[in-house]
Amino acid sequence: MRRTTLPERPQWREHAQEVGFTFADMHGEPYWDETSAYEFTLAQIENDLEDPASELHGMCREAVDHIVADEALMDRFAIPEAHRDLVAQSWQRADPEIYGRFDFAYDGTGPAKMLEYNADTPTSLYESASFQWQWFEDQLAAGVLPAGSDQFNGIHEALVARFGEVFEPDSDLHFTAVGGNPEDYATVEAMGWAAREAGLGAHYCDLQKIALSEEGQFLDDEDRVMGVLFKLYPWEDLLRDEYADHIAGSGCLFLEPAWKAVVSNKALLAVLWQMFEGHPNLLPAFFESDIGEALAGRGAAAGHVAAAFGRAEAQLKAAHVRKPILSREGASVAIYKDGQIIEEAQNTQYSDHPRVIQAYAPLPKLDGFRPVIGAWVVGETCVGIGVREDRSRITQDLSRFKPHFIAP
Repeated sequence: MRRTTLPERPQWREHAQEVGFTFADMHGEPYWDETSAYEFTLAQIENDLEDPASELHGMCREAVDHIVADEALMDRFAIPEAHRDLVAQSWQRADPEIYGRFDFAYDGTGPAKMLEYNADTPTSLYESASFQWQWFEDQLAAGVLPAGSDQFNGIHEALVARFGEVFEPDSDLHFTAVGGNPEDYATVEAMGWAAREAGLGAHYCDLQKIALSEEGQFLDDEDRVMGVLFKLYPWEDLLRDEYADHIAGSGCLFLEPAWKAVVSNKALLAVLWQMFEGHPNLLPAFFESDIGEALAGRGAAAGHVAAAFGRAEAQLKAAHVRKPILSREGASVAIYKDGQIIEEAQNTQYSDHPRVIQAYAPLPKLDGFRPVIGAWVVGETCVGIGVREDRSRITQDLSRFKPHFIAP
């Protein structure tokens, strides 16, 4: 894996405006940055990213089956008690999933390490699926990329196929996000575009404009009943929203489904390690509260946790990350090395949540930037990647999106 300097396309900014990519620059900084690109080999893509991401997704599904059947775990995942049946029944009904994004630490030489799974409302979909593919085609045609180059990017085609697999032709779907956020709108529009290509109806409505009928059905801003709703609004918020009590009786199928509330929760990291300890793509992870209890010999699982912690203790003491179970864009995350904080997020809005402790896998540092690999899963298969980079060890909301290609 290399970070390769390349010339920019002469008119890419004009093209971005034409296609509605209005957030290519954000907060006075570039977000889309094609002054360089990440170069991979085919073996790195297939063996180190694609296959592991698909396998990890299957492992996450196994974990869901375990979590939703365990009241104590549902409590540790902070699933509101009133809505635990909603989450569990969503899994038991096999409510369909559409997409998710693993974040990996990967330097091109060893197993990619799963940092977390954005399984409910991952963004950067448009950039990954569409804009970087256009970059690839343009740069290949211009001779900037070597003949025979490729890109690991079947995201849009996989979304079209997934929508066609899940829904009957001409089904009507609704899509929603908080109004006034171009990045979120780009994600839902990328989804809507795929749905339309699959022969489905796709209607957008701002989240704030959704209403409730007298019969308890959700309505869009034209008073149409929503039978299927893709919402770019996380389940941890939705389950605490005033509308949460109406979900079960609304007759509306939500995408992503309610069971994704446990897959997008960082408590999943501790459960995965309990279930698959030693897996090459996992990092040792524990509930922070368990560590002290186990070492003191307290708690029902004290012996098991203490033994597992003992096997990982040296690695965790060398360096670890404290993550709230509910956190986004690196907020309230802190990295420790030899017992001292070496970096922590300035945004502390999630600091009141319980935490997990995860062994630290440093991102590689290339030309002053640290890339994180986003591996996109559609259905149950990894179908593409996107790369974001940050000067910080903690990838935050001002990271840059970088295109990638596979060298011939």
